[in-house]
Amino acid sequence: MERMFGLDAQFLQDALILAINIFILFVAGSYLLFNPARDFLEKRKNGIKADLEKASEDKKDAEALKAEYEEKLKNANKDAEAILAEARKKALDRESQIVSEAKAEAARIIERANVEAELEKKRVKDDVKKEIISVAALMAQRVVGAAVDINVQDNLLEETLKEMGDDTWLS
Repeated sequence: MERMFGLDAQFLQDALILAINIFILFVAGSYLLFNPARDFLEKRKNGIKADLEKASEDKKDAEALKAEYEEKLKNANKDAEAILAEARKKALDRESQIVSEAKAEAARIIERANVEAELEKKRVKDDVKKEIISVAALMAQRVVGAAVDINVQDNLLEETLKEMGDDTWLS
């Protein structure tokens, strides 16, 4: 019987040729398939690494921007408080200015009223003088009679008023 598996020279030669062909295919496959695949994987690995580094840098930049915006927000609140304080100060200044203007206007009104009252006193005083003059003239005319003329009466009345003085008329 023949063996199923025989180690004869033909088999060994075929096995050796097969081993050399497999080695040649391995080397050719390595250069043609494995090296490009390794290069592709290396490039992909480097790209991922670069993307991770860029993402890390972007994250740091975003954190810096966030801190900057938070600081600006705090400063905005401080600025708003400063603006409100300035507005309050201006309002108080304006209030005091309006009050002082109102007081000045009230003083002017009082002064004007005093001046008008003084003018009214003088007018009333003159009216009273004229009335007294006419009454005195009428009395003098009756007393003296028709012999004394009007110019003499006026002179007498003026002299009498001058002798009595202004103090008598003020009371």
